Amino acid sequence: MERMFNVNGIDLATETFGDPADPAILLIHGGGHCLLNWEEEFVRRLAAGQRYVVRYDSRDAGRSTGSPAGAPPHALRDLVADAAALIGALGLERAHLVGMSQGAAVAQLTALDYADRVATLTLASSTPGGPGHAYDDLPDMTAELRAVLAVEAPEPNWQDRDAVIDYLVEAERPFAAAGHFDEPAVRKLAERVADRTIDLAAQLINPFLLDAGEPWRHRLGQIKAPTLVLHGTDDPFLPLGHGRALAAEIPGARFTAMERTGHETFPRRHWDTVVPAILSHTAHR
Repeated sequence: MERMFNVNGIDLATETFGDPADPAILLIHGGGHCLLNWEEEFVRRLAAGQRYVVRYDSRDAGRSTGSPAGAPPHALRDLVADAAALIGALGLERAHLVGMSQGAAVAQLTALDYADRVATLTLASSTPGGPGHAYDDLPDMTAELRAVLAVEAPEPNWQDRDAVIDYLVEAERPFAAAGHFDEPAVRKLAERVADRTIDLAAQLINPFLLDAGEPWRHRLGQIKAPTLVLHGTDDPFLPLGHGRALAAEIPGARFTAMERTGHETFPRRHWDTVVPAILSHTAHR
C-alpha cells in the first residue's frame, strides 16, 4: 500500500485507499504526527463511502525525507508546495483536503496559493491564519496547558523503545479533553509510530521550528473552496473561539463543534458523525 512520491526534491511516503476513479481526499496530519495518526479504520470508512483516500508523511515525519532534528532547512510554505505537488504526482487534478492543526494551516494556504488543486476544505483543530501568529481577539491556550508546556520534558533515549513510547503517550495527554484521554488507544498508536518512524526526534521537534511566513488571516476571505470547520469544545491549545473565528473568516464556511474533544485527531467516539460529515461535504463537488 505504501509508495514513495518524489516531489520538490524530496520523497513523501504515501498510502492510498479505495478506487482512484472516486473523488480524492488528501489527509494532512498535524505537527509531530505522521500518516498513522489518521487511523486505518477511519481511513477505510472514508474509502467505503466511494472516496479515494490518501494519507502521507510530511517532511521529517514517518518515512518521508527528513532533516536533522532541530535544524529543518524548510519552512511551512514548503509543506504547502509539497501538498499541491503530491496531488499532481498522484495523477489527480484536485483533491478534497482534510487537515488537522498544522495540517489545517497547510490546507488553508494550499486553498489560497494553489486554488485549482483544492475541491473542498475540512479544517480541524485550527485557527485563522495558522500557527505563530497571535491575535488579540482569539483566546489563549488554557492556563493548565501553559503550565505543562512551561516545563520542558527531557528527551528520552531515542534508542529505548519503551521510553520512546512512554514519551509519545505523555506528549499527547495534556492536549486531550479532560477525562477523555484514551490511554490504551494512544499507547497502541505510539507503539506503531515508534516502530515505523525513521527519526522520531526530527518528527517531534522540527515541525514546531518552521517559519510560518507572513500572516494570512486577511486573505481567508479569498478562499473559494467550500469549507467545513470542526473544532473540539475542550481544545486547550486552540480554544473553541479559534475554530469559530476561522469559520467566520471563510465565506460560506460551516462550523461544527465536537463535544468533549481536545486538540487531537478525530477521536474514535466521533467517527460515526465525522465520517458522514466529511462524506457529505465532499459529495458532488
